[in-house]
Formats: sequence, C-alpha cells, structure tokens
Amino acid sequence: MKHFTIKELCHSDTATRRGIKNEPSEAVKQNLTALVEHVLDPVREWYGKPIYVNSGYRCKELNAAVGGVKNSQHLTGEAADIDVHDTKENRRIFTWIEDNCEFDQLLWENGGAWIHVSYKRSGKNRQMVRRINTR
Repeated sequence: MKHFTIKELCHSDTATRRGIKNEPSEAVKQNLTALVEHVLDPVREWYGKPIYVNSGYRCKELNAAVGGVKNSQHLTGEAADIDVHDTKENRRIFTWIEDNCEFDQLLWENGGAWIHVSYKRSGKNRQMVRRINTR
C-alpha cells in the first residue's frame, strides 16, 4: 500500500462525533488492503495527485448512523467512496477506473460528488457500473 493507509480507510467524522469505535477485524484489513492494491493505489499512481476517501470501512453501528444499506460492501472493507472535490476530475477518475481496473462495483453517485468503488478479494468481481443521480 503506497498511497493509502488502513487508518485513513477507517476514519469517520461521524464515528468520532458519536463515539463509535470503527475498528476493523483482520479479515476487513485484508479486504481493505486488496481494495487499495487493486484499485486505489493504481488510480492514485495514474492521477498523480491526492485522492480523498470520504468513507471506507464502516462497522454496523456507523453504517446505520450514516444511512448505509444493510448489505453495504463498506461493512466488509470491500468499498470506498472517493473524490477529488471536482466533478470533472471525478469523471476522469471514474472513467479511468472503468477502463483500467478490476472492480466489483463502480458507482457515480450524487451527480459525481463522489465515486463508490468496491473490490472483492475472494469471489468474482462483477465489473458492475451504475450512474446514480446523474447530472
């Protein structure tokens, strides 16, 4: 892992504010490491500038607090919501991931406010692409 850390992928302002312990198990850490190695580090190498993780791993309590779906891949450390605070640049990153990475889900969310990307360490990655609330 060159550009991202487990700590960064588990940080949550909501968890801090609410006193939620968002601590990953060893299996979750392995999933986060695979996500970084197969998607996040490669996109960061290509992009050449910082990419921000809005949400990575979420324990059940945190996932409920932020309104996440009950079967969210964030719960297993297989997903991260990323952005660079610029919708046009987020679109470039989304397209690059779609064209160059193995992933399970790639979601263009909230008009490009962030990109949700997931990777399964075990099992088949579906290469599923969806645009949600596009602008």
